[in-house]
Amino acid sequence: MKRKSMFPKPKLSHMQVIALGYLIMILAGTCLLMLPVSSRDGLPAGFRTALFTSASSSCVTGLILRDTATGWSAFGQAVILLLIQTGGLGFMTIATMLYMVLHRRMGLKQREIMVESINTTQIGGLMRLTRKIILGTACFEGAGMALLAVRFVPMFGWSRGLWYSLFHAVSAFCNAGFDLMGVLEPCGSLTPFQTDVFVNMVIMALIILGGLGFLVWEDLWKNGHHWKRYRLHTKMVLTVSALLTFGGALILLILERNATGAGMSPGHRCLTALFASVTARTAGFNTVDVAAMSGGSKLFYLLLMLIGGSPGSTAGGVKTTTVTVIALYALASFRGDRKPQVFGRSIREEQLKKSCTVLFFNLSIAFFAALMISAWEPFDIMDILFEAFSAIGTVGVTTGITQGLTALSSYLIALMMFLGRVGSVTFAVAILEKRARPPVTCPEEQVIIG
Repeated sequence: MKRKSMFPKPKLSHMQVIALGYLIMILAGTCLLMLPVSSRDGLPAGFRTALFTSASSSCVTGLILRDTATGWSAFGQAVILLLIQTGGLGFMTIATMLYMVLHRRMGLKQREIMVESINTTQIGGLMRLTRKIILGTACFEGAGMALLAVRFVPMFGWSRGLWYSLFHAVSAFCNAGFDLMGVLEPCGSLTPFQTDVFVNMVIMALIILGGLGFLVWEDLWKNGHHWKRYRLHTKMVLTVSALLTFGGALILLILERNATGAGMSPGHRCLTALFASVTARTAGFNTVDVAAMSGGSKLFYLLLMLIGGSPGSTAGGVKTTTVTVIALYALASFRGDRKPQVFGRSIREEQLKKSCTVLFFNLSIAFFAALMISAWEPFDIMDILFEAFSAIGTVGVTTGITQGLTALSSYLIALMMFLGRVGSVTFAVAILEKRARPPVTCPEEQVIIG
């Protein structure tokens, strides 16, 4: 007869496992980055610097307190890259890959957690989907590395050039925004390659591919160029991503004509605007000085950072489908339609509730954090808002105030990066979902809206 333990093993929900998994990964990365071998100067990094860097890497954000190239050793950079790759794919994807390598069967609970982790709806064919995710990631990052090596190897030599190519390919595909170009310009991101069309195009392609989502890849792989066969999710993601990319580039081109675009050739301005539009939604790279951008561009950046990429991808933000569902419901209300319809399909009301919840949580966290930081820091409120939205959207673009933050503010930003990657709603549910629900509901009453 099996004896009951005096201390019963707690039963964690799927969302709690995901949140705890990311937390453990961040703490493990912190311990590794605090080792003397991780720092360029051979001295152990402080807890705040290591924790912030680990959180930023695991949550594929890109905000830094120490320049990645000049502050961390090769070992430290390798730890950061491993955290980026694991955080970008999701730790459950890595765990599933280990199950496959060890030829072990996944239980139902592990499969359900994996479904939550990659935002899919089907539990069947999960191992096959995981293989496609791993294979697709390896192919895209490998191709990106090979292409970037064409430019980086002649610049930095074979060993350094290949390492830089691999690092930036993984960072771009995982929408992380970490770079090693501090050797050319400290904390300058990709500004040394502002006019390099080849590097810009490769980085943008990797960012877009990583931000589309694994389910979109599968749909494209399965149905090729047959638009009518795509799922509604795929059609919405492709349409909205294209609108945000090219529409955002046009708006930034107009807003920056007398700011960072002043003195540039027309082709040069178009390239920087397109790169900014792509990277602003979650990647974190920049080819122009963000602090020098116009107020209108910074305000528009907040919107792009809030939206982010697509569900089940390496990107952050509230996601393109979330904003699309809300917009479609608003448009249906204006028209007097009972339900919003798009591409010949209707959208369920439950999806509107979830979308509104996600948007409300992220906006609330970003504004509340910005208010708190403004009480502690002397920076301009727009710069603080920029930092808060960049953290909750796991973007990583900054106006330059990150390294000047006090300890309390940097810990708050690290928490926001964690919430942005795990999902603010997921985190709230992970804490509160075990509470008992009331057996009765209150009577309804009409409330005047608008």
